[in-house]
Amino acid sequence: MSERAYPIRPVPSDDRRFTFGLAIEVAAVLERHGYPPVKSGEDLLELQQALFRFLYVEGGTP
Repeated sequence: MSERAYPIRPVPSDDRRFTFGLAIEVAAVLERHGYPPVKSGEDLLELQQALFRFLYVEGGTP
């Protein structure tokens, strides 16, 4: 089995790729796959936090 690529180490102090737009695009992909659309700001914030944990935090928790 190959070495994991995520979480990214070390955590970039200011990763310009991690934007509000990224979360919106991921929400759109989820919707295209049959998940309910993200309609509230709270849901979008939770999605953005989940993406952050996946991308940068070992074990998925801060």
